[in-house]
Amino acid sequence: MSSYQTLDVGRDGPVLHIRLNRPDVRNAFNGALVEELQLAFREADQDAEARVVVLSGNGKSFSAGADLAWMQQQAALSPEDNERGAERMARMFLSIARCRKPVVGRMHGHALGGGTGLTAAVDMAFCSEDCVFGLTEVKLGIVPAVISPYVMQKIGAGRARTLFLTGERFDGKEAMRIGLVHKAVPEGELDGVVQKAVGELLSAGPLAVASAKELIRAVAPLTLEEAIPMTSKWIAALRATPEAREGMGAFLDKRKANWVR
Repeated sequence: MSSYQTLDVGRDGPVLHIRLNRPDVRNAFNGALVEELQLAFREADQDAEARVVVLSGNGKSFSAGADLAWMQQQAALSPEDNERGAERMARMFLSIARCRKPVVGRMHGHALGGGTGLTAAVDMAFCSEDCVFGLTEVKLGIVPAVISPYVMQKIGAGRARTLFLTGERFDGKEAMRIGLVHKAVPEGELDGVVQKAVGELLSAGPLAVASAKELIRAVAPLTLEEAIPMTSKWIAALRATPEAREGMGAFLDKRKANWVR
């Protein structure tokens, strides 16, 4: 693994932990964090030993979003360089969403602006009930542009109309109600629900999990009729793989599959 200045990256067996590590500014993004987070997820994608990635933040908050001093610096650049910087941030979020490993988010404290975007980009997010979320960009005269696709996939365009336009803040319970997070719990229970989700993921076939992520992306834009040939080929190919034969055989033999430790 690479060494990082803005991230704390470590491994616990097959679980790769990526922690935002700028606690003095509530893990706000700057250029270094944007580049390093994208690199960390590219490396996670190619890491043969990692089966699950857990994204969290050190300190009192998960992430307060973009560092405003850095945003002002970006705005002062030439239009071309300003746009390239924005695209680098957009690709950071894409590297998380497209990671072939399942990505579990652990959110606490504040997850504002880009922090809410990271919450939307992971596969499943868990938060403390008092975690503060918000698409607060309009309060600063900007919009949640590069994170908008991920947020709208999770909460829908209808709810986005209110949250994007008002910039209002909301807590973890509301984040769960609108579908931004999978579960909101008291902070003392947060590690437990994250560990349970990780355990469930590790009990599943790793190639099947990666395939399931791709299946969602492929099927989402299709009509029911259009999905038939694609999904028929998908399951036919997958159930003939060694992993599927092992999984079904283990179930019939009443034993653990060879990927379960």
